[in-house]
Amino acid sequence: MNFLFLNSARKWGGNEKWVYLASDALNKENNTFLAYSHTTVGERFSVPKIHLPFRHEADVQTIAKLVSFVRKKNIDVLIPSKRKDYVIAGIVSRFCRCLNVLRLGIVRDLKNSPIQSFIFNKLADGVIVNAEPIKDKLLESGFSGPEKVRVIYNGLDKEKISACAKEQRIEQPFTFTVTSMGELSSRKGFDMLIRGFARFINQKKIQDAGLIIIGEGSLKNELQKLAKSLNVDRYILFKGFLQNPYPCLASSHVFAMTSRNEGISNALLEAALLGNAIITTTSGGGIRSVIKERENGFLLEYGDEDKLATLFNELYTNPDLTKQIADRGTKTVKQMFSMERMSREILAFCEELQKQHHPA
Repeated sequence: MNFLFLNSARKWGGNEKWVYLASDALNKENNTFLAYSHTTVGERFSVPKIHLPFRHEADVQTIAKLVSFVRKKNIDVLIPSKRKDYVIAGIVSRFCRCLNVLRLGIVRDLKNSPIQSFIFNKLADGVIVNAEPIKDKLLESGFSGPEKVRVIYNGLDKEKISACAKEQRIEQPFTFTVTSMGELSSRKGFDMLIRGFARFINQKKIQDAGLIIIGEGSLKNELQKLAKSLNVDRYILFKGFLQNPYPCLASSHVFAMTSRNEGISNALLEAALLGNAIITTTSGGGIRSVIKERENGFLLEYGDEDKLATLFNELYTNPDLTKQIADRGTKTVKQMFSMERMSREILAFCEELQKQHHPA
């Protein structure tokens, strides 16, 4: 089959990482292409691509160029991954009589509005989600029937991640290192992480533990000020965006994700693969299909800073427990999140949809 992924993002994030992995995996036995808007995203892809403006949902120039491209390349399936792209892909798919399969990677409260109904009922032939709670929320909205929604777990390029982790050796300045990674935005809840870490440090008078935060975002200065106000700024390192974060993750003991809303985070899966004990909020619910409390990680509700501090202390004082939890988490991720499985299931879903819409 011939696939065209659409991504109009201005910056790199988890959604863009999924597009990269899915397009690369499918390209091994199919033909995949990318339509993108910003060089920050497009320059990372090795598949054939087309640069388009993606100004808005009804951008005539983008739609016209996509229609020409889709027809020229005999595209069978469009896979948009952002709301603006959902509409554009839907319009193009109707002109070209190909499939429009949306990708939704986070639990969203879909309001019953005409535009949402139009996107999911009229323009979408199928929806790929990466966790059961996302599917449940979508079905509750009434926008899609169960036959149109397929849960397909993210894939991880395990060999590449392991190889990148070995590219350099990181000597962490702390005996016990907690790492977190993501856009420094409100949704990611880094303020909760810093407050929970500060309670752990200040209550227990810890001197040799540190928190590494990887990522950039609009709240960086605010978060740095918060760390200073809590008197833990010397224990928290803001690394910024790292082209290769894997050596840093591989040298860490614990990975903490305290998001307000999340699907199943690629960063969390990568950290587990590289031997971190996982602490994560349950916000969004998708992570419950991966992490089981005190078996292969730790779960907490968003805002529970006391429990977060308690968990940091428990793992700090019990290295054997940290390793045990980390080893089980690594095993879980290796079993559940393979590139081959993701590619196979995306292809199978699209073939099913194609038979439904264009029977022989």
